[in-house]
Amino acid sequence: MSSVAVLTQESFNEHRSGLLPEQVKGIGAEDEDSLPTYKDAFPPLPEKPLPEGVQETGNAWTSKIKPLKSSAITQVFHVPLEERKYKDINQFGEGDQAKVCLDIMHKTGAHLELSMAKDQGLSIMVSGKHDAVMKARKEIVSRLQTQASATVAIPKEHHRFVIGKSGEKLQELELKTATKIQIPRPEDPSNLIKISGTKEGLEKAKHEILLISAEQDKRAVERMNIEKVYHPFITGAYSKLVGELMQETGARINVPPPSVNKTEIVITGEKEQVALAMVKIKKIYEEKANSYTVSSVSAPSWLHRFIIGKKGQNLAKITQQMPKVHIEFTEGEDKITLEGPTKDVQIVQVQIEAVVTDLVSRMDYTEISVDPKFHRHLIGKGGANINRIKEHHKVSVRIPPDNEKSNLIRIEGDPQGVQEAKKELLELASRMENERTKDMIIEQRFHRAIIGQKGEKVKEIRDKFPEVIINFPDPTQKSDIVQLRGPRTEVEKCTKFMQKVVAEMVENSFSVSVPIFKQFHKNIIGKGGANIKKIREETNTKIDLPAENSNSEMIVITGKKASCEAAKNRILAIQKELAYFKMEECGGVHIHFPTEGSGIDAVTIRGPVEEVEKAKKQLLSLAEDKQTKNHTVELRAKPEYHKFLIGKGGGNIRKVRDSTGARIIFPTAEDKDQELITVIGTEEAVAEAQKELEALIKSLDNIVEDFMIVDPKHHRFFVARRGQVLREIADEYGGIIVSFPRTASQSDKVTLKGAKECVEAAKKRMLELIEDLDAHVTMECVIPQKFHRSIMGPKGSRIQQITKDHNVQIKFPDREDQQGKYYIQENGEANGAVKEPADPLVPKKCDVIVLSGRKERCEAAVESLKALVPVTITVEVPFELHRYIIGQKGSGIRKMMDEFEVNIQVPAHELQSDIISVTGLASHLDRAKEGLLERVKELQSEQEDRALRSFKLTITVDPKYHPKIIGRKGAIITQIRNEHEVNIQFPEKNDENQDQITITGYEQNAVAARDAIQAIVDELEEMISEDITLDSRVHARVIGARGKGIRKIMDEFKVDVRFPQSGAANPNLVTVTGRPEQVDEAIDHLLNLEEEYLSDVVENEAKMAYMKPSGSTASSMEEPRGPSKGFVVREAPWATGNEKAPDMSSSEEFPSFGAPVTNARSSPWGPKRF
Repeated sequence: MSSVAVLTQESFNEHRSGLLPEQVKGIGAEDEDSLPTYKDAFPPLPEKPLPEGVQETGNAWTSKIKPLKSSAITQVFHVPLEERKYKDINQFGEGDQAKVCLDIMHKTGAHLELSMAKDQGLSIMVSGKHDAVMKARKEIVSRLQTQASATVAIPKEHHRFVIGKSGEKLQELELKTATKIQIPRPEDPSNLIKISGTKEGLEKAKHEILLISAEQDKRAVERMNIEKVYHPFITGAYSKLVGELMQETGARINVPPPSVNKTEIVITGEKEQVALAMVKIKKIYEEKANSYTVSSVSAPSWLHRFIIGKKGQNLAKITQQMPKVHIEFTEGEDKITLEGPTKDVQIVQVQIEAVVTDLVSRMDYTEISVDPKFHRHLIGKGGANINRIKEHHKVSVRIPPDNEKSNLIRIEGDPQGVQEAKKELLELASRMENERTKDMIIEQRFHRAIIGQKGEKVKEIRDKFPEVIINFPDPTQKSDIVQLRGPRTEVEKCTKFMQKVVAEMVENSFSVSVPIFKQFHKNIIGKGGANIKKIREETNTKIDLPAENSNSEMIVITGKKASCEAAKNRILAIQKELAYFKMEECGGVHIHFPTEGSGIDAVTIRGPVEEVEKAKKQLLSLAEDKQTKNHTVELRAKPEYHKFLIGKGGGNIRKVRDSTGARIIFPTAEDKDQELITVIGTEEAVAEAQKELEALIKSLDNIVEDFMIVDPKHHRFFVARRGQVLREIADEYGGIIVSFPRTASQSDKVTLKGAKECVEAAKKRMLELIEDLDAHVTMECVIPQKFHRSIMGPKGSRIQQITKDHNVQIKFPDREDQQGKYYIQENGEANGAVKEPADPLVPKKCDVIVLSGRKERCEAAVESLKALVPVTITVEVPFELHRYIIGQKGSGIRKMMDEFEVNIQVPAHELQSDIISVTGLASHLDRAKEGLLERVKELQSEQEDRALRSFKLTITVDPKYHPKIIGRKGAIITQIRNEHEVNIQFPEKNDENQDQITITGYEQNAVAARDAIQAIVDELEEMISEDITLDSRVHARVIGARGKGIRKIMDEFKVDVRFPQSGAANPNLVTVTGRPEQVDEAIDHLLNLEEEYLSDVVENEAKMAYMKPSGSTASSMEEPRGPSKGFVVREAPWATGNEKAPDMSSSEEFPSFGAPVTNARSSPWGPKRF
């Protein structure tokens, strides 16, 4: 493509300005001769002579031919070199620039032609329809031309006018100027508006923005500072007055709302309007200020709520008298603001000042520092602890909520109460600091066993260690961690105890299974379970036998390993005695049976050949014998006959078993067939048992009806409680029917209907009951009513046991009313008469317990009742130990009462008595007294230990060393506390002695802790501090990510390194503190690091300098050259005459196709041909 020189007015001016003065004035003779002439550089087009007789006219085209308007237009755009995006000369016409042009042509449908001038500027000729050319122009500007940027500064308050409503003005301005305008956010203090786009667009946008700002400068803004109390008088009700002012003056008045704590009223508008509005507002203010007063009373903020009173009662008394005065309390400020009429305000001020003076004289407050993790423990469950302290000391205690993360607790109230409450809270906090939390690993399978049924076992542990909180994990979490929390010593004791319990459980959880022939199980159980019970008791194991109707032969033994082995050997010994053969008879062969449920029938025998054959024969004979003994027969009988067939205590069925040797199995409640009875054994035994059972069943099927004589006085016994006795007889004797005559008939004949044997047995049983009833007597036992509850026991358990043991009925009297009087009823109606006991020797009705039953049984029951009458003894216990015996929430005394089954009465606090009463059974009192005295000894030893632990000493340490002694996150002081088991208290902020550190604990421990602190102080005093200059550019590298690097250096050299804060006078000053030799080593190390890191910093800065974008041409990387002369020609038209360079924007110089042509005039560019 040929190069085309495009010369514009701008390029011409640039060319002229690029010349040096001497170059402008003239060029040397030698250079001038070498320059081309204008005609050589730009030869004119050949001219065609006009035909003879034809005169050239200025409007030859317009007079004859009507101008045509083309649908296609052509525009030329010039992109200077410095604004080009793609500056690679070698790739002109190809590469990214060409791709962009092709893409623009495809998108817009316009035709693009590119040419490059000698100054490396780019000329683009765009042809096509108007819309296509406009779209192409937009694409060219954005994709081929770099965007320039500029800033314009206008007052911050004018920015909103540039943005306009909802940003409409800003959008319009951006479209109009084809630029991007960025306005700083309201919180940004900058007033610079950034504009980016083409140079032409930048100038237009600047102009428009400055016009908007100039227009706003004509408006006025005034601010008036008026006390907030007068704002309502300016705004008026529902802002009516301020609205009228705005309408009247035309100005805009902005009064801050009540919720905003500002006094400034802003008025905007024309200057005259603003001035008028200010006059009117000032007038309102002056009128109100003369009749309205704002005053304040000094009062500490912590007293405000006492001045207000409960539910505002104190303040209400004042406001009711002076309703026009507004009293305002501001949180955190030590003043009370009064607003209202002058006289009223003065009266209220005097009253409040009197109240404040009174409160200050008799109230006080203090603040204590307690770790937030202990706050909820100080509060207690449901606020129990803190409420008790408040009520006892008559103070108010404010504990900050968790979200404040504050450790300050404020106590307000009576001075003495404040000090006492402070002391108690600090003691509680100190005690909690000594608490410890410990996690125990206990397998989850043991958790249920440790907790026990309904938590009984864990309750025993908690009662044993009442100060320890035991938390088990949720069963769904499958966690083995059990958490203990409480005082250190108690937690350790509880841990050891629970470890012992778990160890016992682990030891007792050993299990072994022993295969025993089924026929030997009954022999192992023994008569009435005697054998198995004896083995269980002597070996202390749990032995489980399979159910009688089960085919399993395995007996499971659980307990300690040694005990299980002992029980196993004893059971095997019983089998060995009963077995049909002995192992030694077979020469010690080893017989291996398959496991149960494996489905394998093979039995392996190992040993000498002859002995194996012998054992095999014996096993086969045993198997054959067992098969013969497993003959089974099934019988059927009505379910109501089963109990009669079994008999009382299994007596009937046992006779059949013993006589025949067969096993008889009755259906269980879960079985579907309730009539089926199974008989198992040898064929002969089964046949005999079947014969006996069938005879019994047949006899039961023969229903007979019989009767017996029963005295009517006994009828009630049988039919009482809905016939309970009769139901028991029917269940026991084959479901017979017993019918008693009606009460009105006075008959003594009772009818029995059922199987003959059942009827006979039932008659016999009823006669026994009647005989027993005839032998009944009624006896009275006089025991004072106050002991009745104790005799009954918990839920009546003791009296139920006596009733059961002696087979008697016991009836306790009704309770006497509070006045000790009885209300007598006659003929079923109360006559209102009160009757006192006539003879004082006659016992009270409320003391008489009535017993009924056989005489000898009643007498025995009376003795048992009298043995339950509690006896009271007294034990002398020092008064100061009473609260420890009672324990936390009474847990200690409850534990002792439960353990010794007595009632322990501690005298009231007011009595100051040393006597404790113990009431209970005579057999329990001695144990209770011994236990109480033992507890007293323990408490006295603990008291002595507590006195030894409360030894205090103080050490004087300069406060500047306190942070070093405490350590990072309290690590050092915590280590000293734990190592020496002492409490170390640093002074509070308000303490006078800021250099006193208090140590509390055992004397030897406190002295050791003091020595440890003193050693730290001595070491700190030996330390020195040195300042070094370390280039601030390497500080970040030395410190490292999250301080990891500097921490490593400080740990390695045992020094402290402090870097300057941002904005410091000397940013390079670093302070190193430590022992002299360590400080020197650390400084050497830091200086070495500085040297190493600084070389990297310098190298990076050099690289960044080369990477900075440059606005110079592509040739700027080469050696520097002198200022460009541009393209110079001789004898140019603008140099010879007064002509200027042609104006490219002029339609006359560069007319469009088809446009009318103006009169031609001579031009240095040559004659026009259109």
